[in-house]
Amino acid sequence: MAAVGPPQQQVRMAQQQVWAALEVALRVPCLYIIDAIFNSYYDSSQSRFCIGLQIFLRLLGIVVSSIVLILSQRSLFKFYMYSSAFLLAATSVLVNYYAALHIDFYGAYNTSAFGIELLPRKGPSLWMALIVLQLTFGIGYVTLLQIQSIYSQLMILNILVPIIGLITELPLHIRETVVLMSSLILIFNTVLVLAVKLKWFYYSTRYVYLLVRHMYRIYGLQLLMEDTWKRIRFPDILRVFWLTRITAQATVLMYILRMANETESFFISWDDFWDVICNLIISGCDSTLTVLGMSAVISSIAHYLGLGILAFIGSTEEDDRRLGFVAPVLFFILALQTGLSGLRPEERLIRLSRNMCLLLTAVLHFIHGMTDPVLMSLSASHVSSFHRHFPVLFVSACLFILPVLLSYVLWHHYALNTWLFAVTAFCVELCLKVIVSLTVYTLFMIDGYYNVLWEKLDDYVYFVRSTGNIIEFIFGVVMFGNGAYTMMFESGSKIRACMMCLHAYFNIYLQVKNGWKTFMNRRTAVKKINSLPEIKGSHLQEIDDVCAICYHEFTTSARITPCNHYFHALCLRKWLYIQDTCPMCHQKVYIEDEIKDNSNASNNNGFIAPNENPNPEGALREDAAGSERELNEDDSADCDDDAQRERDGGVQHTGAAAAAAAEFNDDTD
Repeated sequence: MAAVGPPQQQVRMAQQQVWAALEVALRVPCLYIIDAIFNSYYDSSQSRFCIGLQIFLRLLGIVVSSIVLILSQRSLFKFYMYSSAFLLAATSVLVNYYAALHIDFYGAYNTSAFGIELLPRKGPSLWMALIVLQLTFGIGYVTLLQIQSIYSQLMILNILVPIIGLITELPLHIRETVVLMSSLILIFNTVLVLAVKLKWFYYSTRYVYLLVRHMYRIYGLQLLMEDTWKRIRFPDILRVFWLTRITAQATVLMYILRMANETESFFISWDDFWDVICNLIISGCDSTLTVLGMSAVISSIAHYLGLGILAFIGSTEEDDRRLGFVAPVLFFILALQTGLSGLRPEERLIRLSRNMCLLLTAVLHFIHGMTDPVLMSLSASHVSSFHRHFPVLFVSACLFILPVLLSYVLWHHYALNTWLFAVTAFCVELCLKVIVSLTVYTLFMIDGYYNVLWEKLDDYVYFVRSTGNIIEFIFGVVMFGNGAYTMMFESGSKIRACMMCLHAYFNIYLQVKNGWKTFMNRRTAVKKINSLPEIKGSHLQEIDDVCAICYHEFTTSARITPCNHYFHALCLRKWLYIQDTCPMCHQKVYIEDEIKDNSNASNNNGFIAPNENPNPEGALREDAAGSERELNEDDSADCDDDAQRERDGGVQHTGAAAAAAAEFNDDTD
């Protein structure tokens, strides 16, 4: 009978996911410790020794937490096993001390701060509870430290001895001695285990150090950091850290509200709910680690949003899946640029809302970059299915409507300032991009609908896209001026200056360079096409052929290449954007430049007078014959001179070659 259950591979994958989730959960406390250390303050009125000790302890805590954070999975689990064992040992010692010396079996009830009865007043139930508790601590201690059987039994018995003395009602001073001896034995065993494990710790640390040094020497610091980032799943750690922190703060705030309102209901008013949300948002970005955690959460949201949009529009491009990386990086840069974590709470909320508006416009721009290639491919491939066109057109319409609504809401609630001007400029630029994309899409759809070669289509598309690029360039210059004004008169910072330099390079300089290059390539292609002869009218019927590029017949005109091949002017111009050869035989199409170069070279080598022999070949033959006669006549007389000149010429050529080699080496350096 076949076994019923999931396949072995799925079970293995589920186990790996469970271990990965446990690993992430075990690394999160390190971030809590580092965040608490960074957010703690020390009293400057204390002595220098106390301040120095506090600084040392903080640095030690940060270093230890950072080391634990980047440990391998096996080392991390061992660290937590040993830490849990030591915690159980310390808790067992405290329970023995409290039970043997401070519990009054015949007194009043033992209660906690919340009025809950913890232990009964007397009877065997108290002893049984203590025995079960200490047995649990002892078994957990010996299991986590992997102590052998005989020693494990002795350690469990050592933990139970103070409870046995309590049950037998030994005198107080004897019980104190028993508790002290049991604690010393437990501490000695713990130190012994540490000494045994110290050798493993040393070799593990040395192995990690050698591995890190080897990877640094081969791959460099950047790849080493990327590998560590992926190995420890740092984005997942940041998400869990931020979400658990926000959840704990939300629980505390809800409890405070319930106590303040003196109600048992879990439902609160809208004003209280809004105050809770604002407080959570403010506390969710009060430090660099919390800003990183919020960036990780934004990364997850943007990643799934991008995947959903790609699935909706039917795109399969791998480069379009980078929204989950672009959005958090931009948010973190904006947070650093504006000093988000260092602001006062009320200013932090306002600044965060402004950064989110800028982030939203950037995400919309990125989504437009995802939809534009799909829109162009649908229009160029002449796909007639409405269900295939509707998702892309719907997303494009949303990309036009959302910026308009965002600008309307912001202008309705805020006065004009540099931030509002920047958001509005981004929104207007996005609307213009969408209009350009839809215009080009419409032109291609019209071309496909009529099924006739539209020779002016390429010109119209170029004009539309050029107009859009020029407007984008103008917006880029305007945004650069807005950023310069903000840096000089509002909030200048080094990060803002660096971002302005990057903006000037990528969005202004490179855009102008690429646009000018495209313009010159197009101008050169048009010049090449105009240099070729054109056939129109009745001569097209004599060709009786199709264009070798688009396989359409010649209806209005055709261009003839020097190798006697016929093409549409539009098709050949697109081809000449890429290479200057015939698509059929790969011969040169445009040879005017070569002719000019050859003529210039001949004019530089010799000057031809107007009245000289018009037959250059005959003149060359006569010059050659005369030179041969002169050489035959003077051969015997000038032999020694020629040998000397040959030697001198060889020396000169050798010196020239050495100089050229030196010059080449200088250029290479």
